[in-house]
Amino acid sequence: MLGGGGVDGAIHRAAGPDLVMECRMLHGCKTGEAKITKGYRLPARHVIHTVGPVWQGGDRGEPELLASCYRRSIELCHKLLLDSVAFPAISTGIFRFPADRAASIAVATSIEAISTETSLSQIVFCCFSEQSAELHDQALSEAIASRARARSAR
Repeated sequence: MLGGGGVDGAIHRAAGPDLVMECRMLHGCKTGEAKITKGYRLPARHVIHTVGPVWQGGDRGEPELLASCYRRSIELCHKLLLDSVAFPAISTGIFRFPADRAASIAVATSIEAISTETSLSQIVFCCFSEQSAELHDQALSEAIASRARARSAR
C-alpha cells in the first residue's frame, strides 16, 4: 500500500504523493483483506488496495487468501455503489502465485461475488502479458461452461 514495486508502485507514481499519505493513515492491510482510498491524479475515483498471498506451495491457505482479495474488493465496490472495477493479476508477480491458478480463482471468485446483488456492471481483468490475458480468457470460458452444466443438471 505504500508504493513499492510492481502494480502498487505504478499506481502510486501515477496517483501522486497524496495517495501514500492516505495509505499511511490506513495502517496497512492484512493478506486477503482490502481497503479503499481516493484515486487522486488517477482517472479512477478510487483505488482498492489488497494484499495477495506469497505462493508457498499452495498448502498454506494461499488459494483462499487470493479469493478473499477479490471478494473483499468487490464487497467494497458494492458498499460504495461503484459500477466498475479493474483488477491486475494479484500475486502473480514477485509473489509467484501460479498464473493459471490465479486466473481461475480471480474469475470464479468475481463471478460468485456478483451472483447476488451488486452495483458492478463491469469487471476488467487488466492483464500485463498476452499469456495472462489468455489464462483469464480460458478461466472465463471454463466458468461459463461450468455454470451452463450446472443449470442443465437441475
